[in-house]
Amino acid sequence: MTSTFPDISISTDRLVLRPFEAGDIPPLAEMMNDELVTAWTSAPFPYTTADARDWALRRAPSERLSGRGIVFAVAEFLTQRLVGTLHLRNTDWRTLTAEVAYVTAPWARGEGYACEAVLAAAEWLFRDQKFERLEMRTAADNTAAQQVAQKAGCVSEGVLRSAWIARSRPEGGGAGWTESRTDLIIWSLLPEDLDEAEEPRAFGGYDAYSSAGDRSSPGDYTPAGGYASVFPDWR
Repeated sequence: MTSTFPDISISTDRLVLRPFEAGDIPPLAEMMNDELVTAWTSAPFPYTTADARDWALRRAPSERLSGRGIVFAVAEFLTQRLVGTLHLRNTDWRTLTAEVAYVTAPWARGEGYACEAVLAAAEWLFRDQKFERLEMRTAADNTAAQQVAQKAGCVSEGVLRSAWIARSRPEGGGAGWTESRTDLIIWSLLPEDLDEAEEPRAFGGYDAYSSAGDRSSPGDYTPAGGYASVFPDWR
């Protein structure tokens, strides 16, 4: 029997991680057409409204129902404006491990939203779901993602050589994209890493709700640790 994650939402002081809704489709399409998203992910380009609808309303729910993982739309708690998306994927229910990937909207970068979302998801995964390992992968040239991982305190475990294909604009300013192989850096986070972290949180924790639950107020649970966030790829 395949295990599955519960249909839940997770809130922090600033964000709510929840299932995608029809209203998220236009901002999702806009976000996924950003050049940095195209460069570091495997998302189609151009990313159409039909692509966004398929992901939000069909593929994302099927991730949870199939037991492969769980996908969250990440929105500002007060405005419900879409900040990004977070995906716990490649779930192994025997070893209780998963991989995290996320995308942040261009307008929301630099606000700490990506890290806050991953922290809340990791806390829920470890504390509530009793998982033992969260893995992250970053392209070797994606220095911004590596800096986030290092600052958050996750552990770099090694390099997968020539394991990813990145995209870039052609030299000389030509149209379209070119592809090139690159290494992937492997990072990991364990439950004890949360317990050992000394940096205080910039937000007040999370609450988990069922899909029909009340989302009117942020949770008052304060997690006790720090963890890492990187965005390696999006599928």
